[in-house]
Amino acid sequence: MELAYYSDYAVRLVNSEDPSRGKDELTSVDAVRALFGAASQAARRANESDVTRLRAVRGRLRAVFEAADEGDEVRAVDLLNALLMEFPVSPQVSGHEFRDDDGRPKWHMHIADHPANATAGYAATAAMGLAFQLTDLGVDRLGLCRAAPCRNAYLDTSTNRSRRYCSDRCATRANVAAYRARKRLEERPSRGDEAAADRTARTDRTGRTAEKTQASSPTGDR
Repeated sequence: MELAYYSDYAVRLVNSEDPSRGKDELTSVDAVRALFGAASQAARRANESDVTRLRAVRGRLRAVFEAADEGDEVRAVDLLNALLMEFPVSPQVSGHEFRDDDGRPKWHMHIADHPANATAGYAATAAMGLAFQLTDLGVDRLGLCRAAPCRNAYLDTSTNRSRRYCSDRCATRANVAAYRARKRLEERPSRGDEAAADRTARTDRTGRTAEKTQASSPTGDR
């Protein structure tokens, strides 16, 4: 398993909360275990205290994405380095479940699973994975969804750095909203048209007023 894969841990944790809607999925030990995955040993060590601890880590990871999304690369890196220092990892070479035609292991880097608690293990994994993605792809590949009010985090792994939304659903919603806005703008009369219509209306009103005045005048034509 490549270390860059672990960046998904950071995205999953950050997106367990939706601040714009006041929603928070991280409310129980079961929710903590779901973040790890059922097969993780660290998940089985999770307890109630990890709910609070992981929420704190989540806020710090979101701050990394926010800084990156705002173009503040130095701040994003500083925030991530602070997490790496607080939650160090123990990498090890692993070859489990990967065999070539000769029956030899396919050696790869793995993060050792022996942290002090579940939160420390998750935070170390998420921070290290995010660090590998950041240094490999660039800080600008960390973003927050542009489909308001969604502010989910995402990692842009596209070849042309074009990702702007956390999901296809948000991309579709944003495109529909943009299309409707364009249609409203196209259907709205221009200022020149509005001015011409206003002048015509004033002329009509003036003409009708003049006709009424002439008709009611005692010296008018008979």
